[in-house]
Amino acid sequence: MEQYIVEMRNIVKRFPEVLANDHITFKVKAGEVHALLGENGAGKTTLMNILYGIYSADEGEIYINGRKVQISSPRDAINLGIGMVHQHFMLIDTLTVLENIALSLEIPFWKPLDKIRIKVEEVMKKYGLKVDLDAKIWQLSTGEKQRVEIIKIICRGAQILILDEPTSVLTPTETKELFKFLRKMASEGKAIIFVTHKLKEVMEVSDRVTVLRKGKVIATLETSETNERMLAKMMVGRDVIFELEKTPSIIGDPILKVEKLRVLNDRGTIAVKDVSFTVHSGEIYGIAGVAGNGQRELVEAIVGLRRKISGKIFINGIEIEKLNPRDIGEMEIAFIPEDRRMGYIPNMSVAENLILRSYNKAPFSKWMLLNYNAIKEYAQKLIDEYKIVTPNENVMAKLLSGGNLQRMILARELTIGKKLIIAVHPTYGLDVGSTEYVRKLLLKRRNEGSAVLLISEDLDEILALSDRIAVMFEGEIIGEVEAEKANIEKIGLMMAGVKEGE
Repeated sequence: MEQYIVEMRNIVKRFPEVLANDHITFKVKAGEVHALLGENGAGKTTLMNILYGIYSADEGEIYINGRKVQISSPRDAINLGIGMVHQHFMLIDTLTVLENIALSLEIPFWKPLDKIRIKVEEVMKKYGLKVDLDAKIWQLSTGEKQRVEIIKIICRGAQILILDEPTSVLTPTETKELFKFLRKMASEGKAIIFVTHKLKEVMEVSDRVTVLRKGKVIATLETSETNERMLAKMMVGRDVIFELEKTPSIIGDPILKVEKLRVLNDRGTIAVKDVSFTVHSGEIYGIAGVAGNGQRELVEAIVGLRRKISGKIFINGIEIEKLNPRDIGEMEIAFIPEDRRMGYIPNMSVAENLILRSYNKAPFSKWMLLNYNAIKEYAQKLIDEYKIVTPNENVMAKLLSGGNLQRMILARELTIGKKLIIAVHPTYGLDVGSTEYVRKLLLKRRNEGSAVLLISEDLDEILALSDRIAVMFEGEIIGEVEAEKANIEKIGLMMAGVKEGE
């Protein structure tokens, strides 16, 4: 009988109105990288949360190294040699990076943080995972927070590693280095469970792949015996278009103009250094770069959430220096934030979230009273148009899957934002079907004359959608190229700090 390091047998997990895991059997061998694929809402994160002790299964059994175990908490999982990098980070915002990492490790008696710092710095240097150890977690970008989680799991020395979208903050070179690390860990007999929506990564790094759809296992296959199109079809139940149809752009008037912009980060150092660029109607201007190189501060300055030191920002020819975020939002701007949790209120309904930016206007309110019939009609229209999967418009937003939360945010923002769309990592963490939908939607709006500023670390996305591509490194735009002249190697080198022409 073949030995598995992890066996999850007939796992069932129910939530109100949802059967998240429907008698799932999932087995992982020691010494393999096992990819777990599925649409948002397919049940893969729930399954991994059960393995890590965050949820308890309603039915089923778990075996580690052939021994039946009861995992009632993450502490139980950690004691069994299981580590997990979550899609939504398990970090304490008010503590420093080093303190967060220390919480997951055995603390030395003498000068504990000094000794842990040495260990962490060795890991960061070895795997190229750069982050400021003395920064507070709340001061970090999404990508930097994910790096902290990766460092934690490496330092802990887990035998079973669960990684949820671990490459989204890495350059191509860093991704290759991470894959080498995963292969090395697998060769040492450790089990790697690799959750990703990037099919190319599945084909590149995994030994086997399990596909989930609607809470059920569709198939477990040797990676060498499958391909991207086959996996995508199993995930979504239909053929997926990988090549987007992008017609030549029809460039119009300048909509967003940034001139010599300088912006501080939360630590008081300069994050954006004399950045200048222009985005016209009818084009997608892509900015690539690893998280933490000033993208977040740049976007927050544009939408009025962060003050600038110097420079100018013009939207529709109007300088926005004296405008507040509401005033800027009234200029027909859509803002899709990098962290979905910034884009909605969890304990409000889907309908209420859909009118967050227009609740004070007709037909939704009159004399400071809400018109619930108009709100319901509007919400149902957007739910149908954007294919938001929800039992009804009154469901609390926090109960939606990641993909449907993104659709809800897109529905609200794109309905209002006709002139300028600022999309930050718009497909981060989305499955292949939702990714296809979002990318086609951005191209449609570009073709209709909107100006689109696309911030993404996904080079395939940047190359597929953009008309012009800039790269940010250490707060500067170090190069700009026309999309048809760009390639993944050239952009990847620029993301690592090699300026155009060097």
